[in-house]
Amino acid sequence: QVQLVESGGGLVQPGGSLRLSCAASGFTFSMYLMSWYRQTPGKQRELVATITSSGTTNYADSVKGRFTISRDNAKTTVYLQMNSLKPEDTADYYCRAQLGALGRVYWGQGTQVTVSS
Repeated sequence: QVQLVESGGGLVQPGGSLRLSCAASGFTFSMYLMSWYRQTPGKQRELVATITSSGTTNYADSVKGRFTISRDNAKTTVYLQMNSLKPEDTADYYCRAQLGALGRVYWGQGTQVTVSS
């Protein structure tokens, strides 16, 4: 069965860094568009970053220059390196996989990130 398991979340001070990981299994990882989303209570889930099967990346304006998405196809894992964290980055972060623009979508269960002093 398909699994996306996020890890690496936690509590960090403003200006600090965290590295999130999403371990994938049960599908042909290298062919999928991988994304990170985040959501806070009472707000819609928002797209943070994407990386295509060929390695092309895109970022939300709010995180551009601070976050880096990457993937390791051999390890079937996608990462989100988060630097210069701000309190407004506090959210549950979710991993997403999609095969093509109209393909099926898989979601992880999420990992919590709290940025606070």
